[in-house]
Amino acid sequence: MSAPEAAALAALDPDELVADLAALVRIPSVTGDERAALEHLAERARALGLETALDTHDLAAVRADPEQPGEDGERDELLGLRAGLPGGLADRGRPRLALCAHVDVVPAGTASWRHGAWSATVDDGRLHGRGSADMKAGVVAALHALAAVHRAGVRPPCDPVLLAVSSEEDGGLGAFAALRADARYDGCVIPEPTAFAVVCAQAGAITFRGEVRGVGAHAAFRREGVSAIDRYVRVHAALAALEVRLNAAVDDPLMAALALPYPVLVGRLAAGEWASTVPDRLTFEGRAPVRVGESVEQARATVEAAVVAALDGDGLPPVTLTWPGARFASARTSPEHPLARTVLEATAQERGSAAPGGVPWGADMRLFAARGIPTVMVGPRPHAIHGVDEHVVVAEALATARILVRTLCRFPGGG
Repeated sequence: MSAPEAAALAALDPDELVADLAALVRIPSVTGDERAALEHLAERARALGLETALDTHDLAAVRADPEQPGEDGERDELLGLRAGLPGGLADRGRPRLALCAHVDVVPAGTASWRHGAWSATVDDGRLHGRGSADMKAGVVAALHALAAVHRAGVRPPCDPVLLAVSSEEDGGLGAFAALRADARYDGCVIPEPTAFAVVCAQAGAITFRGEVRGVGAHAAFRREGVSAIDRYVRVHAALAALEVRLNAAVDDPLMAALALPYPVLVGRLAAGEWASTVPDRLTFEGRAPVRVGESVEQARATVEAAVVAALDGDGLPPVTLTWPGARFASARTSPEHPLARTVLEATAQERGSAAPGGVPWGADMRLFAARGIPTVMVGPRPHAIHGVDEHVVVAEALATARILVRTLCRFPGGG
């Protein structure tokens, strides 16, 4: 370990990191309502001696961009925060490393939490609250990694920039807008909760909505009708069979190591208007995977073929399938890339071991990869993310910050 790296690690303040994480978790920042969280982060970054820029993106222009990734939530503004070492936000011709982390979170839900969803209670070494693991721990870890480097007076071999973004949970509009404004980065690390696997492969996901038609009739004469529910059962079976096929022979070794690399799910159904009427319409909504190495268009075509074939030849209208909402493409960075090797070494020195991995969920990683920017993800364990009693182990939030410090001091490839 170099002397500057050791000095930067020693400059991390664990108590200050935990206090900042708790303060951020206490600010509800459900997708579409991120302003308060970003303004708070900007204030803290300035207090830590960092340079900041709170950007208001042209939402209409971003939405009109033909490459924009889609969105599911409602919003009337799109903000993003950049933070860096003094003078480091401008492109000075040096290598640049993005630390991208989203501040938006999913809703708290309707079930009761052991601790309040926005309480940030620390209990038995775990900080509780919505977004604590996904991914405010990552945001604060990145902030404090930058602050530690600055506090120690270290000049790293790159200009690191924290990109605190909105709208990741519903498609990645915030990261897309940030890259649309400035994509001159030589690498990116995203501190998503990965259980400290260094994620080099990320599956994508697309949302589908379907309509199955039937023929209505009185229940007493049901044979004169055709139930849309009965027709849909065949579609459901076809989607289940599709999932089996997609996971039968997985080419990418990082994805093949997962129990279910490419899940297919129908999450919503609606059918019928009256208990004694044969339903003449059913709608369904679900999620399909985008396999590593395939395009969104190829993934759509695969699902469409399976769904259409399920009802082919029965004489009634085919399924109508549409693709609303976000489009999460897949992404991959070679584990042999210098950035991946640097993060693997940093993680191994912090955790005792490290290995590259893949994940079956979409993330902002693919937006950087689409622009040719090598990207990996690494962060704490994902305890109950998107569920009740989400929490993060405090020591793991600190470990994430230490991994990022090591990475900043070694980018682009060792030292």
